[in-house]
Amino acid sequence: MLTKHEYEKLCDEIWQHNRRYFQEAKPTISDEEYDRLVKCLDAMEEAHPEWISDTSPTRRVGEKPLSGFQEITHSKPMLSLEKVFSQQELEDFHHRLCKLLGVKNVDYSAELKMDGLAIAVTYEEGHYVRAVTRGDGKVGSDVTQNITTVRSLPLRLACDKVKIPKILEVRGEVFLPIQAFEKMNRERAENGEELWANPRNAAAGSLKLLDPHEVAKRKELEIVFYGAVYEPGFPVKSQYALHDYFKELGLPQLPLQYIAKCHSVDEVMHFAIEIEKKRKSLPFGIDGIVIKVNNLQAFEEVGNTGKHPRGACAYKFSAEQAWTCIRQITVQVGRTGVLTPVAELEPVLLAGSRISRATLHNFDEMQRKDIRISDVVLIEKGGDVIPKVVAVDLEQRKMHSEPFAIPTVCPSCGTPVVKDPQEVAWRCPNVTGCPDQVLRGLIHFAGKDGLDIENLGEKVMEQLVKLQFVKKPSDIFLLASEQLATLEGFKEKSIHNLLESIEKAKKVTLAKLLMALGIRYIGVQAAQTLADRAKSITALAVMTKEELLNISGIGEKVATSLIDYFTNQANREELEKLKLAGLVIEIPSFAAFEGHIFFNKSIVLTGSLQHFSRHDAEARIQAVGGKVSDSVSKKTDFVVVGADAGSKLEKAKKLQVPILNEEEFLQKLCDPLIQ
Repeated sequence: MLTKHEYEKLCDEIWQHNRRYFQEAKPTISDEEYDRLVKCLDAMEEAHPEWISDTSPTRRVGEKPLSGFQEITHSKPMLSLEKVFSQQELEDFHHRLCKLLGVKNVDYSAELKMDGLAIAVTYEEGHYVRAVTRGDGKVGSDVTQNITTVRSLPLRLACDKVKIPKILEVRGEVFLPIQAFEKMNRERAENGEELWANPRNAAAGSLKLLDPHEVAKRKELEIVFYGAVYEPGFPVKSQYALHDYFKELGLPQLPLQYIAKCHSVDEVMHFAIEIEKKRKSLPFGIDGIVIKVNNLQAFEEVGNTGKHPRGACAYKFSAEQAWTCIRQITVQVGRTGVLTPVAELEPVLLAGSRISRATLHNFDEMQRKDIRISDVVLIEKGGDVIPKVVAVDLEQRKMHSEPFAIPTVCPSCGTPVVKDPQEVAWRCPNVTGCPDQVLRGLIHFAGKDGLDIENLGEKVMEQLVKLQFVKKPSDIFLLASEQLATLEGFKEKSIHNLLESIEKAKKVTLAKLLMALGIRYIGVQAAQTLADRAKSITALAVMTKEELLNISGIGEKVATSLIDYFTNQANREELEKLKLAGLVIEIPSFAAFEGHIFFNKSIVLTGSLQHFSRHDAEARIQAVGGKVSDSVSKKTDFVVVGADAGSKLEKAKKLQVPILNEEEFLQKLCDPLIQ
């Protein structure tokens, strides 16, 4: 029987993969495998909607805003697309749309799913004014200056022949052609620099450069546009015609042979099959095709699910495969002591990047597939990630080959390893004395899943630990400029930036601190639940097991793990040292509870607010237990209206949904006793 713990564990696993893919450019599973995990999570949430939290991976698009740039709220969210993998799933998508629109058939526009960095570009009176990355889908990074270095981006539109809105926001993809990517990696190899994992990461990394002059040197960057923010009166009526419209405006778009107008699912599949045949010969990376309702008004009418637009989906191609040889099998030790086998491969080119490592996941999986050193193996990836081993060519196995022996001791500290009978993982129990566990724990504490300390990445932490400047988390807050000056590549500016980031990280929420501490079995949801109930680390530390189990959503494993953590004297001393080092746990001013008028209510924001940014308003609503929706429907409880509100206000009036101006919204938000 499915348990909430299994759900939370899957959430944590997906977030980990999410961080590795977008922030670290070091993914460890294939796109196809990742998509399957998300589909599994979707199914869990459909079966148990009471488990869903605002921090579920399905509630966010994924990529966080690029550091070092101003954050901008999108005029309309840039949502990810629902993924389908077969004709049957595509037909299911088609039938849902027909039912939503009340029609017997739907026309589609099908086009390539470009593998680059999604971008929103705004023109006013035909002049370029702003560019923002997709970010987390709601808030992106302002790359207005950097993207002007992309030579194919027009700074002025050709407005002579066609009608153009006063404000036109178009959406597209910045990408790096495969040939340019290979050239860039050759140059990086010659300079002794770390190679980019794939063209997508190289494109994103290029736009990350804070110096526009450096960005300009990446002359190979290109951009194509495939969408626009649709408003009533938009001069184009269909997605297919939008590409011709862009051509008239001088906006770069894909050649028409890569776009098809389809009148049925069969026609969509025919287009997909033809494109997949041409995939390897294309000069740029793709991983599928995008299918959109051709009628733009119909696309708007069906709205969004909160995770995806209902009027579009992505048909993903099958994973790419290649044969290679396993040179060696190494064993990595994670922050929780789990031993993970990794295949060190004879380098092979796969989907545009050179692959030399593949995760074997765990020893049970490795034994099930009977993977051995020197085996010739088939590897695959559904996108640009470190792949997995799919199969072994037994006919090419060497005569004296032997199965890989599971280590009896930890490769990092020599402690005998143990296996929990309820888990597949082998684990090093030396939590505080294992060098790899200590290092990975510190990296986690400072990383994206922990306190998210900017400029304190994995390589910097490795240096700090090697020099014995940091042995435990509290040491991070005691670092001095003299110590940092001894680190490789650290000059005055680097030292200042890191110390400033560390100072900012001293203010933290309890939920974030619980995540950073890496207490076993505590994921995002459990951390937030515990923080909402306990309010302080002191109160949480003295809770009995019975009190913990009485908290909705907290089970036996989490309760036992917490008791064990706070019973450990070394842990209690470390928490005290963190406090003495200046760490302050902030208590959110807007605590969610059932008595609030917005609790469990669906709220739509429209127009420009004076007292809040859109992102801040959404955060405040969520903090008191409300849910923010992008579209107005009969299920909407309130519509909050700012200046220059448009069609959402009219729809709210038509459906007689309660409307709040900003002052009324602020009053209700700040008064928790209103019923």
